[in-house]
Formats: sequence, C-alpha cells, structure tokens
Amino acid sequence: MSRAASRSDELFTRARRVSPGGVHSPVRAFRGVGGTPVFMTGGAGACLRDVDGREYLDFCMAFGPLILGHADPRVRAAAEAALARGWSLGTAEPYSLELAELITARIPWVQSIRFVNSGTEAVMSALRVARGATGRSKILKFEGCYHGHTDSMLLRAGSGLAEAPVPDSAGLAPDVVHETLIAPLDDTAALAAMFERHGRELAAAIIEPLPANYGLLPQRTEFLQTLERLVHAHGALLIFDEVISVFRLGFQGYAGVSAIQPDLVTYGKVIGGGFPVGAYGGRRELMELVAPAGPVYQAGTLSANPLAMCAGLATLQQLEDGRLYERLEALGARLERALSRAPTIALQRVGSIFWLCGSAGGRPATPMRTPQSFPPDAGKRFAALFHPLLERGIYLAPSAFEVGFLSAAHSEEHVDALAAALIELDARASA
Repeated sequence: MSRAASRSDELFTRARRVSPGGVHSPVRAFRGVGGTPVFMTGGAGACLRDVDGREYLDFCMAFGPLILGHADPRVRAAAEAALARGWSLGTAEPYSLELAELITARIPWVQSIRFVNSGTEAVMSALRVARGATGRSKILKFEGCYHGHTDSMLLRAGSGLAEAPVPDSAGLAPDVVHETLIAPLDDTAALAAMFERHGRELAAAIIEPLPANYGLLPQRTEFLQTLERLVHAHGALLIFDEVISVFRLGFQGYAGVSAIQPDLVTYGKVIGGGFPVGAYGGRRELMELVAPAGPVYQAGTLSANPLAMCAGLATLQQLEDGRLYERLEALGARLERALSRAPTIALQRVGSIFWLCGSAGGRPATPMRTPQSFPPDAGKRFAALFHPLLERGIYLAPSAFEVGFLSAAHSEEHVDALAAALIELDARASA
C-alpha cells in the first residue's frame, strides 16, 4: 500500500479541506482498499492518466458507461458539435427526440421514455409513476440491489426476511423507511410469503435483474419469472433497474436476455456515452401519467441536456448491429478461461461485466447469488490485490464489491495482462 509521495497525496489533502471525505462520491475515497485515491486527469481508449502523467489500464471504465472506451472519436465529435451549437438550451430540441426514437424502436417494452440526469432520479421518478398508477404506497426491493440514493431505496435487510428494514444512511424519515419492504434474492419461498402478506399493498417491486452494485449476483431466470408472476397476480408493477445492464449485455439489456418484459425500466450509464444522464420508460399508458400529459409530476432544468443526448446517440448507433457484443463476450470468455487457473480468485461474469472475489478458502463451488454467500475475507483479499495491481499500472474500481467492465477499446493483450497479474499475485498470496 506504501508508495512514493505523489501529486495525488497533495491534492487529496487539499480536497478534504473543502469536500466531505475529499471526494464527490464515496467509493472514490479508497476507503474499501485503503491508501490515497489516485487523481486522474483524463483517459484515452482503454487507459487512464493520472496527475503525475502515469498511465493505467482501466477496467473500471467510469463504473460502466464507457462501453466504447475513453474519448471514443465518434462520441467526442458528437459532443464537440453539440458544444459548438450551445450546451444548455432549456427548450424542446431534436436531439432527445432522436435518441428516444432509437430506443423505443428497438425495445418493445419501452413505448415512451423520459430523460433525466441520473439513475437515482430515474428510480425516484419510476417509483412515483408506480404509486400514481396503482394508488398504493409500498415498494418491494431486494437485499443486495442498489437503486441510487433516493431515501426509500437506501435500505438493507436484517436477519431473515427482515420486513422491518434497517437504514443504510442517517437522515431517512421513518415514514419513508416503513413504506419499503425488503426480500432476499434467490429465495422463491420467501418471495411468495412476502406477496401473501403484503401483495395487495404493493405499488411495485423493483429489482436489478442482474444485481451489479454489491458484487455481481446473476439471478436464476426462474426466480425472476416467479417475481413477474406474483407482481402481476397482485395488481402491482414490475420495475427493472437496468442502469448498469442496459446496452451492456445487449441492446435490450437483461430484459432482452431473459425475455421478461417489465412494466417500467430505469436506464443510465451507457445511454449518455459517459455524460450525466438517466431515463425511465415503459408502457405508454403508464408514461402518459407523467406531467405534462398526466398528474405525476417530474421536471428537470438540465434533463435531456444536448451534450448527453448527442453523445448517447453516437454511442448507441455503434451498438445497434450487435457486433460489439460478440467481441466483448469473446474478451470476457478469454478472461474467464485464464482466471480458471487461479487457485483462490473467483470470477463471476455476464457479458462485459465481471466481478473478482478472492478468498483464502478457495473458489466457491456454485455461483454467488446473494450477499450472504460472500466469503468473510473478500474485502481483505481484494485490497491485497488492488494496490499491487495499481503499482503494475492496472486500475480496478477501488472496492471489493464493485464490478469491472470491458470495453471496445480493450484488446486480448489487455485482458491477458490483467489475468497474468492476478494469477501471479494470487499464487503469491496462496504460497
């Protein structure tokens, strides 16, 4: 963890004087791995560059949106053209229309879409639509799924079914907390029992169909199908939070892979090409409840910002034909094969999203699908890998429970370099 003093140390000291923890999003502070965060000045292709001029092979990719890599030429050109025309208009404009038409033409369950500024804002708005549509107030979420930092979603389960959730943050109003119920992932019996007791009170169930904010926890299709059946049998709505997975696993996201059609979706990350953006959408009759068409209010001065819309359009146009997904799958499979030789590193992967989880106890025999399946030493083992990788010029998200991302800018040589470094470090730790 020790390294020579750098400009990052100086900048972090200054940053802590003027910002909480010296950062503007908590995981950036390196609390999960220790040490001083590296301050980056920019990126190109598969690499990041720090304030001391050092380059790093990047497998964080801004936590997912950069599926084409840093500073993709076509996305950059689209953003620069938008910048030249005027970067904030506060009016109706044609750029969001083009992006909305592209998405709704290719994703049948998104008949109407509203752009916002973040995934958190998208979730907050989708929940409001669900409550407005059903006249009910309670929301069901799942342990281990992250839906942004809106109050009602900052909750985790206690022991067992835990219908009385424990807040993950100070400052949450008790009445907000009590309107959210929590069920465990991958437990159809507990899910059925939850609906038996509370099904008629629920406005919606919201889930990451591919949970990817607390490790990568691929769910069985049967579990998601059971959720879909129970939600609709009780007159509630099904919301898929695909902020991470949409346009990552394929153009239609996990809903397309699983053939489960949600009532509402929340999107983000890739759809802005790396610019701040979020969106929620779904069936037309539900979205027509949103102002000004209907009584569910939501607004935003910077919503559908021209730079984000143009960058997003330039990104999705490069994904439309599906060829990039085939290449990303091949890269992911290559990484998976290489790491199968590592004695204690477990890799869970779906498409271009992967998660590294190490344990002195060895590799798990079955896929991890719930937070309870995490090895107790996962955080410690990851921190022991993170800093030596950083010294070798490889950057991963600075937390044992964040996922990694492959991009179009990564090559087989890049994937091999990551695998070789991990295998070497794992062999040392296991010796």
